[in-house]
Amino acid sequence: MMTCVARARHSRPGQDLWWAAVTDVPPVVIVVDDDDSLRDAMTRLLNAAGFEPVAYESAESLLDAGLRPDAACVVSDLRLPGMTGLDLVADLAARGALVPVVLITAHDSAGMADFVRQRGAAAYIAKPFRGTALLEVIRSLLGAPSAG
Repeated sequence: MMTCVARARHSRPGQDLWWAAVTDVPPVVIVVDDDDSLRDAMTRLLNAAGFEPVAYESAESLLDAGLRPDAACVVSDLRLPGMTGLDLVADLAARGALVPVVLITAHDSAGMADFVRQRGAAAYIAKPFRGTALLEVIRSLLGAPSAG
C-alpha cells in the first residue's frame, strides 16, 4: 500500500519546483535507513534516476551532520534504532525545515498512512516497494514530471 500526499507547507513562495533553483544541479535526496543493503539500493536507484542521494544510517547522524540547505526531500525508515522516522519529521519541523519527508516501513498496519500524514510526513510507502514507486512519490512531491 502506498499513500502520497504532498503538503503545501513544503513549497516556497514563487517557486513551483523549489528544488530547481539551479537547473544544472540534480535535486538532493536524503536517505535515512539503518539497513545497509536497502540504504545502498535506494542510493543507487536515486543516483541512476538523476538525483543526488546523500545517505545516513540514523536520524541522529543526519541531524548531527546538519540538513543540507539544498535538500529537496528526505526518505526515512519509520522504525529506526534511537530516533524514529516520526521523531525526525517532528525535529525537522521544529527546526523550521520545509523539506518533505517520505516515510517507509516494513511494519505497515491499518491506519498507519493517515497516522504518519497527520504528524507531518509528506508520503508513506510500505515495504516491499518497487523502486519506480519511490521515484514516482519523490517526483510528485518535487513537482517534477513523471518518467515515461
